[in-house]
Amino acid sequence: MAEKRDFDEFLEKFRKHHELMTEELHKVIIGQEAVINQILAAIFTGGHCLLVGVPGLAKTLIVSTIARILDVEFKRIQFTPDLMPSDITGTNVLDENDAGRREFRFVKGPVFTNILLADEINRTPPKTQAALLQSMQEHEVTVGQTTYDLPDPFFVIATQNPIEQEGTYPLPEAQLDRFMFNVKVDYPTFEEEERVLESTSRGEKPEVRKVLTAKSIVFLQKQIGQIEVAPMTINYVASLVRATRPKDELAPKFIQDLIDWGAGPRAGQYLIAGGRAMAAMDGRPVVSLEDIRKVAIPVLRHRIAPNFQAQAEGYTPESIIERLIKEVPEPKIRKYE
Repeated sequence: MAEKRDFDEFLEKFRKHHELMTEELHKVIIGQEAVINQILAAIFTGGHCLLVGVPGLAKTLIVSTIARILDVEFKRIQFTPDLMPSDITGTNVLDENDAGRREFRFVKGPVFTNILLADEINRTPPKTQAALLQSMQEHEVTVGQTTYDLPDPFFVIATQNPIEQEGTYPLPEAQLDRFMFNVKVDYPTFEEEERVLESTSRGEKPEVRKVLTAKSIVFLQKQIGQIEVAPMTINYVASLVRATRPKDELAPKFIQDLIDWGAGPRAGQYLIAGGRAMAAMDGRPVVSLEDIRKVAIPVLRHRIAPNFQAQAEGYTPESIIERLIKEVPEPKIRKYE
């Protein structure tokens, strides 16, 4: 009973922390509620985020402002066509020690941080993009024969321009799968754009307060992992993920017609993690099916491959997922006699 009371108190404190973080962010960022919530959900559950949108939508500003309200180390890499893998991970340099002998010394790259902003990640070739693979999955970097641990917590928040733009390199599927969320940053509404122009024309730079330390974030991640996920919710997640696979018996006819390949098991893990974050931000101890639906599009949009027919008929990953959510039935509650 005491444990439940302590956990309820934690959820209430967490909800207030989330409100405070959102309040601080909105001193700088106007609108973009869904984008902010999805990035915070990824941070609270230890995931990585990919922000996709045309230039000029404040993607970099959102990430740098989040770093300012967290008392953590933050580094930014501007990805360019001539960037090398060692520019990210670090390299061994030949140095002379105090005894006059030459030996190799490892100079850490910018990946050794808490929050790494990979700006315009698809402006660099796949070889350099792949330098982040090990760090995103294992939270470590191997250079030569030595493996180095990354700080805890560690997040990669990458920004990407639409792949149709000139001078971009599409991310490999293996790299895309490392991102918990693919977050679409869209144009602001008319009223929001007016407010942006009004605030920026004054030339003032709002001050934001630091809300959480690195140690607090790690603690929050562990606590959120205790939020309950009912068997019914797990059944729904499994059904939703399997329904994205065109050769699966659970796949609707339109998925079989429009999709080349669907999401893997990691999608289900991220749906549950994202659902836990959504429940925690709302101060609830149990994940609901609605929490899963809230994160379904950012989790699944980069894990399904619409075929040529889908593209010719004007279907987008988002429209396919929205239709799938409507067609996958909720599991029935078992009645015990």
